[in-house]
Amino acid sequence: MPNELTPERLKGLELREPYDYAAGISGVKVSLQHVNEYMNFGEGMHALLKLNQKDGFDCPGCAWPDPDGRRSPVAEYCENGAKAIAEEATKNRATPEWFAQHSIDELGDMTDFELGKSGRITQPMYLAPGATHYTPVSWDDAFGIIANELNGLDSPDEAIFYTSGRASNEAAFLYQLFVRQFGTNNLPDCSNMCHESTGTALSKVIGIGKGTTTLQDLHEADLIIMLGQNPGTNHPRQLSALKTCKDNGGRIISVNPLPETGLMRFVDPQDPINILKRGTKLTDLFLQVRINEDMSLVRAICKILWEKEKEAPGTVFDQEFIEQHTAGYEAWTNMLEATDLEQCISGCGIDRDQIEEAAGLIHGSEKIVLCYAMGLTQHENSVDVIKEMVNLLLLKGSIGKPGAGICPVRGHSNVQGDRTVGVWEKLKPELRDALRAHFNFEPPEKDGYDVVNSIKAMGEGRAKVFFGLGGNFLSATPDTVYTAKGLRQCKLTVHISTKPNRSHVVHGEQALILPCLGRTETDIRAQGEQFVSCENSMGVVQMSKGVLKPAGENLRSEVAIICGLASKTLGARSQVQWKDMSNDYDNVRDAIAACVPGFERYNERVREPAGFYLPNGPRNRRFGTEDGKAHFTVSPLSCHILEPGEYLMMTVRSHDQYNTTIYGMHDRYRGIHNERRIVMMNKADMAEAGLSTGDKVNLSSEYDGETRHARLFQVVPYSIPRGNIGTYFPEANTLVPITRTARGSNTPISKSVRVRITALTD
Repeated sequence: MPNELTPERLKGLELREPYDYAAGISGVKVSLQHVNEYMNFGEGMHALLKLNQKDGFDCPGCAWPDPDGRRSPVAEYCENGAKAIAEEATKNRATPEWFAQHSIDELGDMTDFELGKSGRITQPMYLAPGATHYTPVSWDDAFGIIANELNGLDSPDEAIFYTSGRASNEAAFLYQLFVRQFGTNNLPDCSNMCHESTGTALSKVIGIGKGTTTLQDLHEADLIIMLGQNPGTNHPRQLSALKTCKDNGGRIISVNPLPETGLMRFVDPQDPINILKRGTKLTDLFLQVRINEDMSLVRAICKILWEKEKEAPGTVFDQEFIEQHTAGYEAWTNMLEATDLEQCISGCGIDRDQIEEAAGLIHGSEKIVLCYAMGLTQHENSVDVIKEMVNLLLLKGSIGKPGAGICPVRGHSNVQGDRTVGVWEKLKPELRDALRAHFNFEPPEKDGYDVVNSIKAMGEGRAKVFFGLGGNFLSATPDTVYTAKGLRQCKLTVHISTKPNRSHVVHGEQALILPCLGRTETDIRAQGEQFVSCENSMGVVQMSKGVLKPAGENLRSEVAIICGLASKTLGARSQVQWKDMSNDYDNVRDAIAACVPGFERYNERVREPAGFYLPNGPRNRRFGTEDGKAHFTVSPLSCHILEPGEYLMMTVRSHDQYNTTIYGMHDRYRGIHNERRIVMMNKADMAEAGLSTGDKVNLSSEYDGETRHARLFQVVPYSIPRGNIGTYFPEANTLVPITRTARGSNTPISKSVRVRITALTD
């Protein structure tokens, strides 16, 4: 049986001094090295010159926004963007001959890095029941196999249709349309595992499940507070916005269990003077909070500010904003009155002097932006934590005015857009009505499965077909062994993919890989060259048109694949003109405009050089809650009681990684090279446990009577609070229990898992 986990072998750990700055000339050098190693250099440079340009294509990496106005003609991208291009437009090919040379068992013995670097898949591949190798199959036969399995199910709810955040608006809309015409709302997506807590919390307290800021707001802020985020690795272009804020006189507070390089200093590789000056110091105050104790920290700050407000009413809190635009203030201040400040200080593990300093910076700021990422969203109390962040902004009136607001920093480049156009297991009534009216069918009403419930449904035999639109489902999900068991029990697993990944190795009774065009490639259909569109983290929808020759003649776009499959599966049951949609994407955008608010005149506005903004009521202090107010909320503090020998583990990315895609084996900002199976530990914890640098250990977690294991890791001393450890995902995902998720959002608790460490003897 092929390995459902990354192979448990070590590569040769090498530790160096961590970097004291992010980006700079070294970032440029590494970017060009990746392009030169994996691409034809001329094509690579052509692609980079079009990356994130108004007449080019959207980066397939993160969702950080592009400037509305002028963009750098040379490098409107970051190191990770260049790596993403080199990964997608690689010159390597996973041809049918390559698959013939590698059995499923051999593929399972490859690391995730080795699988990804095998190259672009060039033809649909099929794994027959009992077969040891994938073999080529025609598109028609592939669609036939899928249609037969889907139409043979006892219920449409026995099929699961997953979506990665990289799919375009056009592909995502057609996908959800096909799935709902098929008869189910089983549309889990990667948002379920990252920012679902954001959508849940913000929808309740400000009436929209997205952030409220624009890029210009970060430039104009008096104070930016960064929580649970590592921008130097995960969203490097954000560093330019932070630098602009600093250049304009703004301040930055960074809150994180790890002192990430990208939070501390940024060297702008496009600014010779900045390079000579060794860059810009970003963080004015670093608060090294314990894992999942952000709420205790913010509660302590609010308590301090409340005491000052009582002494001089109206001088600390924005009472005019609170009276006109909020609800729940009295209950919230009553809670603050009863709050034990010392308990909050003890919980977060930060000195009182530093907390007082943070409160002083907030007190003296009128325009505050609060940025956060998955360091806040993947805990059992994540929804409450995000609500607490909103409380802090509301007391200062820092929502709905220039230079202020809440900024959840999204991951994949269109994860926000996919949800906007309908990919969600919960079908909104207004979209149901629009789909019914425009396409003349009755959409299903019952909520479908999210990611966690999809895994459980497969594991319990209630789901028999898994279909993935992009992504690497197995490596992205929690409780890897349990997820693998569920996938293996399916009758059919299907993945629309560009390159081999571990989800192709852990398969159902039958398996299909459908190779698609990448974001970098030209897309020629019957009506000529096509473009797609994406929504960035700040609600801007813009076009994306590839510039490179496709990696193979037999590739199809995601739009074409979905339309072909829908036509084959639904037949006369559907009145949708799937062929017309496939041949001319303007038809898709017309349908989106007819069904999704905010997309009026879609085809006209998306052709504007910088695209267009979707409506965002809170930016204008119009809150979409039932009473039209933003809501203060009262939530309990975090409570992690560790037994002797237990640690609280968070999973993080390395610098050579984006989500589950492994670009290389180094984490140079942290000084960790040539190894991913590592455990970052506090030196005092290492000494107490009798561990030394490089010692080999096993990890385990126990929840609800079940013990989970992750074996053969090496210990690395690092600056992290006592009782906390850090590991990379997906290697440690097997420790994340499927039975414990965020209350309200059902997001896996990947950032706060109780674990034990067992030393290995040679």
